[in-house]
Amino acid sequence: MQTANTLIDLENRFWQSMVDADTETALSMLNEPSMMVSAHGAMQFDHAQFREMAEHDSMVIKSFELSEMQVVFPTEDTAVLTYRARQTLSPRGESELIEQEMTDASVWTRKDGHWLCVMHSETPVDHQGMKH
Repeated sequence: MQTANTLIDLENRFWQSMVDADTETALSMLNEPSMMVSAHGAMQFDHAQFREMAEHDSMVIKSFELSEMQVVFPTEDTAVLTYRARQTLSPRGESELIEQEMTDASVWTRKDGHWLCVMHSETPVDHQGMKH
C-alpha cells in the first residue's frame, strides 16, 4: 500500500538532487523517456538529454519550498501530485538570485517496485488574478 508521504518524499528528493547538482540521483528517479511542460513548451527527453540540461542549463536552482501538496493514485502504480513551488534560481556561475512561485504537477509510475517520474509541468502563479 502506497502512501501520499512516499510520493511527497520522492518529489522533495528530486528537487534536492537538482539543488545539489546530483544528476545521478535525479536520473535514478526519472522514467525514460520523460516529459516536461513549462513556459518553454512541451518536450520529451531521455536520460542523456536530461543530463545535458541539468549540467549545462543557463539557470540553476539554489533553493526550493514545496507546499499545498496533494496526491491522487488513479491506479496503484500511478501517482499524480500537484503543489505550489517557491524556487530561487541563479544564472549559472553568478550570484544574482531570482525568486519564482509556480504551480507544479508531476506524474509518477511504479515499475518493478520503484517509483519513476514520467511527467512534470510548471505554471507561473498569477498574483494579479488572485483574490486577496
